[in-house]
Amino acid sequence: MYAPERHQQILARARSEGRVDVASLARELDVTAETVRRDLGVLERHGLVRRVHGGAIPVERLTIERTLTDREGLLSVEKERIAKVALDEVPDGGSILVDAGTTTLRLAEQLPADRELTVVTHALPVASALASRPGLTLHLVGGTVRGRTLAAVGTWALRELADIHADVVFLGTNGVTVEQGLTTPDLAEAAVKRALIAAAGRVVVLADHTKIGRTDFAHVAPLAQVDTVITDSGVEPELAEELEAAGPTVVRA
Repeated sequence: MYAPERHQQILARARSEGRVDVASLARELDVTAETVRRDLGVLERHGLVRRVHGGAIPVERLTIERTLTDREGLLSVEKERIAKVALDEVPDGGSILVDAGTTTLRLAEQLPADRELTVVTHALPVASALASRPGLTLHLVGGTVRGRTLAAVGTWALRELADIHADVVFLGTNGVTVEQGLTTPDLAEAAVKRALIAAAGRVVVLADHTKIGRTDFAHVAPLAQVDTVITDSGVEPELAEELEAAGPTVVRA
């Protein structure tokens, strides 16, 4: 395969999956890791990808926040696995906070029907999934609803979250790195995520492997505030080990 063909294949995969990593590309393309790094360097010089630790992200991912509908079908198998593993973090009774996001929505959909639980969320899809569930006491946090994520943000949301304390928060994120911690594209959503963390006894982050090693625009919190990161088996072992060395337990679903 000629270099331009590799470049097109790498770029197509980056755009479809949201991220590519050097090790898997080297195996699939039957080239050395150094060749892949050179290819990524070429794509970066052409303004098509941004290099990150262990791989690269398409520039579209960095500049355009996808809508909930756009993200719903991405990595659906991995998100289902993450959600199933996250069920082990749900307390018997007690209370949980559920953040906005496609993976957290899958967790909400899988919450056991036979368990009494108090659930607080600012995400309309999560509330809709749980509104008719027996045994659950659902609290919907109000605020200004963002069209891209269908999540309530702003001063109303922050004020309401300041009045509660839950056992566990299940948090979504767009990026997780050792250096920057948790990041997300929107400043208002970042503020709500910080309020969710402050309102919980334990913090469990649900993030598929495309989020690991990626940094987005708005800072949420350092890794020191996270107890557990649940990701999928597609995460690079090196990245998972770096995260765990920084504090949180990393679980690969």
